[in-house]
Amino acid sequence: MIRILGFTIIIFLLGSCNLTKANKDSEPKKVKNVILLIGDGMGVSQIYAAISTANKTLNFEQFKIVGFHKTHSATDYITDSGAGGTALATGVRTCNNCIAVDTLGNPLKTILEYAEENNLATGLVSTSSIVHATPASFIAHVASRNDYEDIALYFLKTEIDLFIGGGRKQFLHRKDSLNLIDSLINRGYLVSDSICHIPQDYNGKLAVFTAYAHNPYIKEGRTNILPDATEKAIQMLSKNEKGFFLMIEGSFIDWGGHDGDINVVVSETIDFDNAIGEALRFAKENGETLVIVTADHETGGLTLTDGNLHDKTITANFSTDHHTGVMVPVFAFGPGAEEFGGIYNNTEVFEKMMNAFGFEK
Repeated sequence: MIRILGFTIIIFLLGSCNLTKANKDSEPKKVKNVILLIGDGMGVSQIYAAISTANKTLNFEQFKIVGFHKTHSATDYITDSGAGGTALATGVRTCNNCIAVDTLGNPLKTILEYAEENNLATGLVSTSSIVHATPASFIAHVASRNDYEDIALYFLKTEIDLFIGGGRKQFLHRKDSLNLIDSLINRGYLVSDSICHIPQDYNGKLAVFTAYAHNPYIKEGRTNILPDATEKAIQMLSKNEKGFFLMIEGSFIDWGGHDGDINVVVSETIDFDNAIGEALRFAKENGETLVIVTADHETGGLTLTDGNLHDKTITANFSTDHHTGVMVPVFAFGPGAEEFGGIYNNTEVFEKMMNAFGFEK
């Protein structure tokens, strides 16, 4: 009896040790950094159009976790980029044209502001003007997305570490005659018109205005501004030991949809995919970075009616020159990626990022 009891106890102890090890191994990895990439106007058809015509396998195909979010705003079945960006940035649905305020005009705290509050580094990158609706939704609080000069002022009201995009006009040639470029310099920002002009060892705050208003399309001669800006932003923000939040927007997928121009849609989606590649490359090496790729809405009602994968050609039709109400995809990689599968509201992207960081409201 003693031997049997002793044997039983030994087995139980071994089981306990194995259970402890299993629990330790199953603990989720900490999320130190979040990179959110938003393809404005990008639906499933836009992505597959790019996959079908690209000369390489796109980075989109690396993701194993894919979900969908519902895009409608608080007031409309069809959202705009202001309300769509606000939902992703704040976790609250609001009225079309609103920027990080609720339907009554009250400011809503953004994920970027929560990151700053928790001493993380923060950054925004866009191919359009940096004061356009999507990047604005993460840093400004205004009733109208068209109040570009008011939006620009918010870049001086936060501690954002870097921003790269167009929009020099709203910082330099303003109706109120304020020179926000000088104000940025006085606050310690290095202000430049090109990433190439940034010293390799530079560690301070950075503002890069790549265009007076918006950058040109890829097909109009824009070079690798978006992937290069993504690489530079990650390189600089990752110096913060506490981590970082970075939002990157591929703006002109949307514009191609509005114009009914499939060549713009495809070339801009492939360029956006190159930026995704930079984010994934860092995340794989880092191990503590969550990469999320999604859209604010779909634009153009794009339908692929025919194609030839061998010849890399497609036949495309657009049903509208406006946004549509379809769900848009969410791709996720890294620690916490499994939380982004399934179907959910656009506001839950914010909630999932907050949970990944461990932030409290």
